[in-house]
Amino acid sequence: MHIGLDYTSALRQRAGIGRYTRGMVSALATLDTQNRYSLVIPRDCIQPPALGSNRMQVCRLPLTDWSLTIIWHRLRLPLYVDAFTGPLDVFHSPDFVLPPLRSGRTIVTVHDLSFIRYPECADRGLVAYLSVVVPRSLRRADLILADSAWTRQDIVTLLGIPAEKIVVVPAGVSAEYHPINDSSILNAARVRYRLPGRFILHVGTLEPRKNLVRLLQAFQRIADQEPEIHLVLVGSKGWLYQDIFASVERLRLAQRVVFPGYVADADLPAIYNLATVFAYPSLYEGFGIPPLEAMACGVPVVCSNSSSLPEVVGDAAVQVEPTDTDALAAALLRLLSDDTLRHSLRSRGLARARLFTWEAAAQTLLRVYARVGHGHDQTEDTEQRRA
Repeated sequence: MHIGLDYTSALRQRAGIGRYTRGMVSALATLDTQNRYSLVIPRDCIQPPALGSNRMQVCRLPLTDWSLTIIWHRLRLPLYVDAFTGPLDVFHSPDFVLPPLRSGRTIVTVHDLSFIRYPECADRGLVAYLSVVVPRSLRRADLILADSAWTRQDIVTLLGIPAEKIVVVPAGVSAEYHPINDSSILNAARVRYRLPGRFILHVGTLEPRKNLVRLLQAFQRIADQEPEIHLVLVGSKGWLYQDIFASVERLRLAQRVVFPGYVADADLPAIYNLATVFAYPSLYEGFGIPPLEAMACGVPVVCSNSSSLPEVVGDAAVQVEPTDTDALAAALLRLLSDDTLRHSLRSRGLARARLFTWEAAAQTLLRVYARVGHGHDQTEDTEQRRA
């Protein structure tokens, strides 16, 4: 089969969906020896690194990302992707929305519906845009992929999509995330990012949905009992992040909280390994890759008991109600002081993380491609493929 895949998010988004797309495509490049791929990117994207497979070719469209968004999703003009890639059996968008196609079957991945569940936690313009184009894309798609059973049910409940049209394909953890015993690697990361000796770690974009203000409040409540512990918040500034930095000042935590900013994927495993505890009190997640990465590195995890996170972490993490700051503070204090619990969570976390690999995810995705692309009709009505 000839499979088209929108690779834009892999090059434009360093976290979240970008990491998902990079992980999935890298595994496909290794595993798939049958199909050929056209990785579609806009004119203004950087050239992607070589994927080590001659079955994967980059197709650079002649317009910028912004221009394509206007043409495809606002003006809804029929600038067909397969006019540039050649005829496709399947086109897969891993980032919520579908471009127009002349023919071929379509798959779209939905990572979460936070723009519906928590619209106050995102930019208004983005919420308005997604509220229009995502439901439209899901109605057009031949099949929808969800990262978790939770997201699958959200799509059914909130958008009225039939459950039989949705397949769960969990995300994975890269092999680079594992316990590191090489002190030179760990020390280099500590020096590079100016990390303290003992710290609670969070990894994720700085934005309201991650619930970082409550994490700061919980940390402030245990700070006197754990005078050597710091809080390290790794991630780029997202949207509506100002209250996070204001809370640091208001709670007088400037000397105890570290903001390394965005950390390259290559350095993240070492930073996870340096952490004493990993905290992820997110209000809502469609999957939640960082807790699994922490587990894969042998770090005990405390996370929310909401949305998809219990489905992902199982019994390998301490779970708390994300709006209960006292419970979060108590869980952090318990993990910091209870060596037996930390060791138990380390063992369970390592085992849990092994259940989620990009190779397993890619194998599932290949079966989906075969199912969707099998016997597709090249003469089907092109009007169904319009944006």
